[in-house]
Amino acid sequence: MADFINLRKLTLTKFYASFLGRAKLQLFSGMIRKFVFFFKRLYKIFLISNIAFFTLPVIGQPAKSKRPKEHGENKIKPVNKKVKPKTPKMKERESMDSSLKSQSILTQMTDKGHFQKLAATLSLAAGETIELRCKGNNVTWSYPPYLDTFKDSRLSIKQLDRYSQLILANSTAADTGEYSCWLQLCSGNKCRKDETKTGSTYIFFTDKEELFVPTPSYFEIVYLNPDKPAVIPCRVTTPSAKVTLHREFPAGEIETDGTDIIYDAKKGFVFQHPTSDHKGIVYCKAESQGAPQISIKYHLLYVEVPKGPPSTTIAVSSSRAGLSDRVHVVCTVLGEPDVDVNFKWQYPGQESGRPVIIQNFWRLINRGIGHTTRISKSVLLVEDFEDIDVGNYVCIAQNLQGETTVATKVELK
Repeated sequence: MADFINLRKLTLTKFYASFLGRAKLQLFSGMIRKFVFFFKRLYKIFLISNIAFFTLPVIGQPAKSKRPKEHGENKIKPVNKKVKPKTPKMKERESMDSSLKSQSILTQMTDKGHFQKLAATLSLAAGETIELRCKGNNVTWSYPPYLDTFKDSRLSIKQLDRYSQLILANSTAADTGEYSCWLQLCSGNKCRKDETKTGSTYIFFTDKEELFVPTPSYFEIVYLNPDKPAVIPCRVTTPSAKVTLHREFPAGEIETDGTDIIYDAKKGFVFQHPTSDHKGIVYCKAESQGAPQISIKYHLLYVEVPKGPPSTTIAVSSSRAGLSDRVHVVCTVLGEPDVDVNFKWQYPGQESGRPVIIQNFWRLINRGIGHTTRISKSVLLVEDFEDIDVGNYVCIAQNLQGETTVATKVELK
């Protein structure tokens, strides 16, 4: 009986211990559940507060309704905004304007059939054939006068629908010079140069045997005017050639300081401010990977004649002429050696077609002090003087500065 009671006590003790353990476990589990529930509530409150902060509606604007996104809508799309055009700066504007003002239309055809725009200068070996093209349906060309003077058959120019073509075959050193073209704008019979569509390049046709561009003469006169630069035209065919200027007497090299006397391969030696000390006979010497070569000689003549309308005089062989006499009237102008003078005549019987003979000529005279003057004359000759020839003979002399009118009268004896 005692054993049964002890066993019952032991069983009850284990039961109570097990019951208390389960109770404690349930209590602890309940506390954990409450804590988790509280943390979830707190986390939800935190999320709601943040969403509200970032999605506060703008006062006065309706809320945008959501719609399902279309395929590809989440990609970045360009925004068409009106951008105010940026006004270019003054220097940029000037460069843009200058580019519009001078649009080159000149190109060169290469051996491979391609075209390339030309720079300010171009060097080619003498003997080559060159083809230049200018865009436009009415193009005018300019090239060394040498080619026109001798009407060289090596030069051909063709105007096609969209461009003009210049071909120079078997080039020589003498062809060295500037080649340019421009578009002509025409209205009826009047045409003018389009300054916005031009092209120009200076071509050196190099020749080891001809360092200087050949000239048709062996001696040239260069006039030295005190009020404008003078050019000694010893141009070279090789731009890299070393060129010096020499005086024949007294013999010696003339120093080029780069200021008063400069050398330009496309022009020659330039005297910026000529004086009477520069007069005399000079020549140029060139060197380029070989023996030096000498140019033709140039005679420098100093000119000192006031600029203005021609200084004109008129004279007649006789102011009183008889019938069948021979009468000649001479109009004379003194001026600068390099200034041309044009003559016009008015005489009795001109309107009725009275035949007369008019001859014009000029020559240079040395005034003995290194100065040179040009004498230009126009002679009007009347043969078999008649009554219709009686009256005033008027000579009008013109130059770039103006004109002068002189007159004389011839009467019948």
